[in-house]
Amino acid sequence: MKKTLLLVDGSSYLYRAFHAMPDLRNAQGEPTGAIYGVVNMMRKLIQDYKADYAACVFDVKGKTFRDDLYPEYKSHRPPMPTELASQIEPIHAAVRALGWAVLGVQGVEADDVIGTLAQWATMHDVHTVISTGDKDLAQLVTSHVTLVNTMSGERLDPPAVYQKFGVSPERIVDYLMLVGDTVDNVPGVQKVGPKTAAKWIEEYGSVEALVERAQEIKGVAGENLRAAISQFPLTRELLTVKTDCDLVAEVPEIAVLTPKPPQRDDLIALFERYGFRSWLRELTGEESRVPAGDTRVAPEAVRPAAPAQTQYEMVTDWDALQHWLDRARAASCVALDTETTSLEPMQARLVGISLSVAPGQACYIPVAHRGTQAQDQLPRNEVLAKMKSWLEDTASTKLLHHAKYDTHIFANEGIDLQGVADDTMLQAYVLESHRGVGLDELGQRYLGVKGVTFEELCGKGVHQICFDEVDLERATQYACEDADFTLRLHEVLRPQVKNDPKLEFVYQLEMKVSRVLFEIERTGVKIDSVELGRQSHVLGQEMLELEQRAYTLAGQPFNLNSPKQLGEILFGRMQLPVVRKTAGGAPSTDEEVLTKLAEDYPLPQVLLEYRGLAKLKSTYTDKLPRMVNATTGRVHTHYAQAAVITGRLASSEPNLQNIPVRSEAGRRVREAFIASGGVIVSADYSQIELRVMAHVSNDANLQRAFAAGEDIHRATASEVFGVNLAEVSSDQRRAAKAINFGLIYGMGAFGLASNLGITRDAAQSYIDRYFARYPGVAQYMAETRTLAHAQGYVETVFGRRLWLADINAAGARRAGAERAAINAPMQGTAADLIKLAMVAVQDWLKAEGLQTKMVMQVHDELVLDVPQNELDQIRTKLPALMCDVATLKVPLVAEVGVGPNWEQAH
Repeated sequence: MKKTLLLVDGSSYLYRAFHAMPDLRNAQGEPTGAIYGVVNMMRKLIQDYKADYAACVFDVKGKTFRDDLYPEYKSHRPPMPTELASQIEPIHAAVRALGWAVLGVQGVEADDVIGTLAQWATMHDVHTVISTGDKDLAQLVTSHVTLVNTMSGERLDPPAVYQKFGVSPERIVDYLMLVGDTVDNVPGVQKVGPKTAAKWIEEYGSVEALVERAQEIKGVAGENLRAAISQFPLTRELLTVKTDCDLVAEVPEIAVLTPKPPQRDDLIALFERYGFRSWLRELTGEESRVPAGDTRVAPEAVRPAAPAQTQYEMVTDWDALQHWLDRARAASCVALDTETTSLEPMQARLVGISLSVAPGQACYIPVAHRGTQAQDQLPRNEVLAKMKSWLEDTASTKLLHHAKYDTHIFANEGIDLQGVADDTMLQAYVLESHRGVGLDELGQRYLGVKGVTFEELCGKGVHQICFDEVDLERATQYACEDADFTLRLHEVLRPQVKNDPKLEFVYQLEMKVSRVLFEIERTGVKIDSVELGRQSHVLGQEMLELEQRAYTLAGQPFNLNSPKQLGEILFGRMQLPVVRKTAGGAPSTDEEVLTKLAEDYPLPQVLLEYRGLAKLKSTYTDKLPRMVNATTGRVHTHYAQAAVITGRLASSEPNLQNIPVRSEAGRRVREAFIASGGVIVSADYSQIELRVMAHVSNDANLQRAFAAGEDIHRATASEVFGVNLAEVSSDQRRAAKAINFGLIYGMGAFGLASNLGITRDAAQSYIDRYFARYPGVAQYMAETRTLAHAQGYVETVFGRRLWLADINAAGARRAGAERAAINAPMQGTAADLIKLAMVAVQDWLKAEGLQTKMVMQVHDELVLDVPQNELDQIRTKLPALMCDVATLKVPLVAEVGVGPNWEQAH
């Protein structure tokens, strides 16, 4: 069996890791993202390839022969970011500690070192695997040399190189000579892209043959080719990877590259310094040697000391249950958790209850397990009857993790859970909305402990068992950990929230919203299944008509749902331009590509219409009737309260927030959401995010327009285009609307130009005039970016903290985070306002004893099911309640609509 040489293009991976990872930091604030990314990749390679020889190759600072040949070589590259430069030495140290040889040769690029070693290996019948993301190294691929890309999973042998580039490996240099190499600033033939380069090489065989027949190439392409011929000798030398470098000093014999055992002590020291806790635990088994890190993203609390030992008890007799109930009544705070048959809150049944009254002390009360141990447990109904008074006691303080879910579970059993004072899921969310809030993850992050996971207990996929089938001993350990970890997390998280008045305000709001959402989910919304069935039939007919139109435009029948067949039709038969390729190298046919092609071609537009109708049919008109609860006769969505960084809610099963409203078919779906005897009332905030912008930017002109009750888009058009309000044209108002909404979402001149179908210069002129008329907005944006970079987060008007993990990263991730920094306070404040409104409305409905029910919350809108005799009262009071929840520097406006269904009320 052949031996294997594994070579890693370290220079390629350290840059890719730096740009791919969030801006991770250790406890001292040192950047660690590139270190983590490279080490993670190296660990994976060690697992995947049992190499006989291995080396990680890096570029060395200083000139190479290519710089002497061509002074402009790589000259356009900016200096290495200081955040990356500081990670180079730790990366080298970590790679060595993992047992790899680290190579870097003065005056020789990493590619040339790799090429030389690969050539040596081929001569000695050793197979080479090169791990890289650099396309230039595809020229080295042979039957003895393979490229792998650890980050994308791509593997390139000779056929795969041809499939990806359209040329064989021995013609990669020719290919690069034609297209150029923008990364290294090596010029190609002007306006010749990959498709043309591959076509020429396929037709002529090589660049030399192409040059001999250059006069045959017509038009601008031919002119550009002939103009580039004189540079070809230089570009060939620049692009060809050397395979004959003198490496004797660095690699006197191949044994130097034999992998060594990992240096455990060195790895421990590195992992401790840079805060890689999970890897440290693998080496030491210890839970808390590493100080909390990631300070740029969010400071983690100092971990409390773990209990000396845990005391977990299974409760299977009445005396033990009474003992724990007595302890619960005496405790100042009790962590409570449920184990159930399902994650679907309206359907799940109770399997067991766990309580924790002190760190490390918890019990599990199994009540509905199946199997041989079932006789050992107390009966569910009798346990609940005994616990009912405590569970429903408002004075008995209870702590839960995701209390809304457990409140549903008890409601399913006829228990109205009260006294819920705290929720660790919401505490973690308020502190770090950008990070996961699962109990397992929080336990590892804040307590440094890993409990038994659900998958470890129940399995996964088709082999997963229900919790009521789990062995009682194992179930007890798992359930007690849930309650115990919740109590211990509370001791860490609650003081952090309480010590910041702004975070405390947001947390108390979230606690109130949790109960309101429980009421909304529990109530559900009534739908007209017959109407949806009729709509499904209509959509089916419309889809058939679109199918026939697509066949006609394509000139043949094909499967509209098959990306492969669609690609063959669009890019093979019809020769439409390829906008983008998939990771596998095939032309993409996703929605963004079809939207671009639809600007010039009719078939992509038909396909988009077909997809829109198909999604509407499968997601809503077909599915919603099947989701009607058999007991209530209504549809019950789930609102995820801790899933969106800005504080917005996320609806699922069904998702009521994504029903399309711009298409007639989408609006028809809303007609099926009906009242249960009276009417539907919809109330939403008018232009809420723009009003928030006027408030936070303190821009006088923007505030004046809102105070005067002007049409804000018309007022903006008047300012930007310098015309009277009455003279603003519809096109000018449309442009102003695009600017108003575009700027708060970070849209630049390019995006605005695309949106309005104008030149980039014209779009930039619009933006410049906008900022000239609204200087407060421009100042707010500049100051917000600066603040975000300094502290790593921005805030809503009410103090909700919106973390920006990539704000100090590089490139596109940094730019995206800066756009988010501008918009997040707008979205987040709007989310806070609608949550304040939900609480105010629900409190008023209960105080007045009204039968009106809040049935949905969708973005900035509340939807209520209102009896006819309460309509006048609701229609008068609702907008006042919504507008009085906060006082901004511009008036809040809530618009109310009424109708027999949601669409007519909206």
